[in-house]
Amino acid sequence: MFHGRPSGQRGAGLLGGLLLPIVVVALTLGAVAEHQPAVPPDKSADAPSPGVAKTLSRPAATSSPPAVPSTETPDDTDADADQEHRTGIRPVHVRIPAIDVSARVIDLGLNDDGTLEVPDAFDEAGWWTGGAAPGADGPAVVAGHVDSRAGPAVFYRLRELVPGDRVELRDRRGRRVQFVVDRVEQHPKNDFPTDAVYGDTEQPALRLITCGGAFDRSVRSYVDNVIVYALRTG
Repeated sequence: MFHGRPSGQRGAGLLGGLLLPIVVVALTLGAVAEHQPAVPPDKSADAPSPGVAKTLSRPAATSSPPAVPSTETPDDTDADADQEHRTGIRPVHVRIPAIDVSARVIDLGLNDDGTLEVPDAFDEAGWWTGGAAPGADGPAVVAGHVDSRAGPAVFYRLRELVPGDRVELRDRRGRRVQFVVDRVEQHPKNDFPTDAVYGDTEQPALRLITCGGAFDRSVRSYVDNVIVYALRTG
């Protein structure tokens, strides 16, 4: 699905790594291809210099630390709810009923070259911890493989989603954040919509990303990315 690099990085690859200022996302087929999740352009002073490596996208760095919720005491119910709305949740599970997805979610950071890490396993998705936490204002980005030599992967049917379909993310304490699909787009990896995916939003939003389009055997990669845009509903 995305372009990923198995050696020393999180698995065979998912969404492509973004570069500054261009974003190119690549997800791959594990052993068959190398793909990685898109990464927003880094605006910080320490951001890597521009450059594209194997159609990898580099996630844009935020001016403040990632929105990761702090640990609250279990009985502070009202405080928990308020905290969730301000900082979102750290997801450990994603459920998408319309396409029969029920999968583990792991944390994803950046590789040394500034590209987004990808999940090792093809049956799990990954949340980019450098962006918004699901439920907090801004776009939370979750990436997953489309397939592997063994067959369909976690986001194989992502392209089948339609406006109105539901996506639910849950944290390890059972707190849930729900989103409704707004639209589904497919873009060439060399024309990735960086601003639309990683740009600021006035409300909690979600981006689901995987590979799509034809498979280019010469570069062992899919030529497109499938991107699902969703907004929080609960």
